[in-house]
Amino acid sequence: MLQIFPALILFALAAAPAANQAAAAAKPPNVLILLTDDQGFGDFSGHGNPVLKTPNLDRLRGESVRFTDFHSAPMCTPTRGQLMTGVDAVRNGATSVTGGRSFLRPGIPTMPEIFGAAGYRTGLFGKWHLGDNFPHRPMDKGFQEAVYHLGWGFTSAPEFANTLIDGRYFHNGAEKRFAGHCTDLWFDQATAWMRERDRRGEPFFCYLPTNAPHAPHTELDEFVKPYEGRGPAGFFGMIAHIDRNLGRLDRFLAETGLRENTILIFMTDNGGTAGVKHFNAGLRANKTTYYEGGHRVPCWVRWPAGSLGAPRDVDEPAQMQDVLPTLLELCGVRAPAGAAFDGASLAGLLRGRGANLPDRMIVVQYSRATLEKWECALIWNQWRLVNGKELYDVRADRAQANDLAAGRPEIVEKMRAHYERWWQGLSGKVRDFVPCATLSRRGPPVALSSSDWQDVYVDNARTVRAAAGGPRGAPWNIEVQAEGDYEVELRRWPREADLALGAGSGPESRAFPIAAAKVSAGGAEYAAQASPDAKAVVLRLKLPAGKVRLQAWFQDASGQDLCGAFYAYIRPR
Repeated sequence: MLQIFPALILFALAAAPAANQAAAAAKPPNVLILLTDDQGFGDFSGHGNPVLKTPNLDRLRGESVRFTDFHSAPMCTPTRGQLMTGVDAVRNGATSVTGGRSFLRPGIPTMPEIFGAAGYRTGLFGKWHLGDNFPHRPMDKGFQEAVYHLGWGFTSAPEFANTLIDGRYFHNGAEKRFAGHCTDLWFDQATAWMRERDRRGEPFFCYLPTNAPHAPHTELDEFVKPYEGRGPAGFFGMIAHIDRNLGRLDRFLAETGLRENTILIFMTDNGGTAGVKHFNAGLRANKTTYYEGGHRVPCWVRWPAGSLGAPRDVDEPAQMQDVLPTLLELCGVRAPAGAAFDGASLAGLLRGRGANLPDRMIVVQYSRATLEKWECALIWNQWRLVNGKELYDVRADRAQANDLAAGRPEIVEKMRAHYERWWQGLSGKVRDFVPCATLSRRGPPVALSSSDWQDVYVDNARTVRAAAGGPRGAPWNIEVQAEGDYEVELRRWPREADLALGAGSGPESRAFPIAAAKVSAGGAEYAAQASPDAKAVVLRLKLPAGKVRLQAWFQDASGQDLCGAFYAYIRPR
């Protein structure tokens, strides 16, 4: 018997990992999506960046199935809407970061709603950017726990003076303060929430979208100093800070035993920004463009208990809309009746079964403010049709330096025909604005900012200070649930700034001799006198039920229009 023990011990040790994997696989897998903001394909040391060091991200990359031809939108809101719904941005409504186009159409099921209905606990920690008012807040869209900031982030119009260090955040709609850097806040809150889910034995869907490394590049000195004089130090420092937190997160998953049965997906929301001129991994252009540097992003999937096979590259084109149907198949979660996805499940590719996707063309389209036909990119195997007229073979020409449209007219025509059919099916939605907020007699108050003005871009502290948007600003599209009397408080500056109507807000800001305010809403006009020393003007409105266009602006003593009311706070009377 003594001679047998060593063999038995070796057998037991060898069998233990397999047994652990089998036990983990018997439970519903957890889902953890980590999405960083404005980090381009070249902003990783594992992708060849000669300055930036990202050891934890590189380790995750080495442990994952890597989609190397994966595509987001070229800007953050449309990417996030496509991720949450599996539906193209033009179809789901969230096509822009501003211009009244940042909201999902009602009735489209979201990832947290679907996973919540399947018994998962759902949590968001970080950047939402699909609406700040009811019914668009993360709590309204299926997240049972929501720790987040407003707008696109710090110094956006809704977060005018908020700071990445010792700033404010929102917890399930309630405003709170945090100490330290916001990157640590998101990771700490997510980790604590996952720990509690593990303690209770609850499967979870955790969405961890950081606002870093998006500007402003405010970072702790310990992360910035290693990059001073070597590139965009603040930007690189923010990525290094994320990298450290990923290391902490991975240790937590390993120590709690969650690592084996957690599907961890890492992606970025669009192409490169501050780091592009230093290193762009051979891609052309950057965020907001339809070249590869605008929308090709990393997508890494790790699931140790999921039988995904060895870490490897998958070079088949894929897109953000594929993530939701993929997760539903991997987790055994049924889609709601009638749900229709523009994406396809990548589960077969992940499991290495050799099951290629059907031949398909992918349309990448979003809007800065307005939405125009042919402002897009089409992806078909190695082909890229940019703005309907430039054709590139990215397998032979990664940098998209050689336009082949004149020599391959048959490819151009086939891709243009696909887009024509796609656009025809959606063009009726182009001017169908989703209301940015719903006014309810019993619902939460509504806080509007210029970021949601229709068809204009006034979405950050700089454009607010400059009084962009013209002498009347632009309308907000809102929904009124019940006809009645409402009170609107108009401001030049947000409440938290505590500034007078006629004041400036730092250098390069425009101050106005505000003497009156006007509102147009529901076919009626309202006016009130004001003083530039006052902080707000309050008017009472009679609003009809249904969709209402509400526009508010300030005037001087002679009745001359000065600027839009950049902030409006509305509540029932």
